[in-house]
Amino acid sequence: MSKIENIVQTLEEKIDRIIDQFGLLKEENAALKKEIEILKSQNKDQHQLLEKKQDEFEALKIASSMLGSNEDKRASKLKINALIKEINDCIASLSD
Repeated sequence: MSKIENIVQTLEEKIDRIIDQFGLLKEENAALKKEIEILKSQNKDQHQLLEKKQDEFEALKIASSMLGSNEDKRASKLKINALIKEINDCIASLSD
């Protein structure tokens, strides 16, 4: 019986270690999930900031082109003409 008792005791010890490891892994998993949520939030904030800065940059480019070189003015005129054409197309579509 001593051999069986040793086997049972060894199994109990292994089960206890596995349960302890499971608890630690569960805690680590929860911490990692929380960290992921924080990073997702930060990523979203950074993405919004990037979009805002890109919009500001485009506005500055347009403003600069109005004050700047002839090439920049030409690009602005082309953009404005393209927008006017789109508006005219929309008006034509609405009047049909």
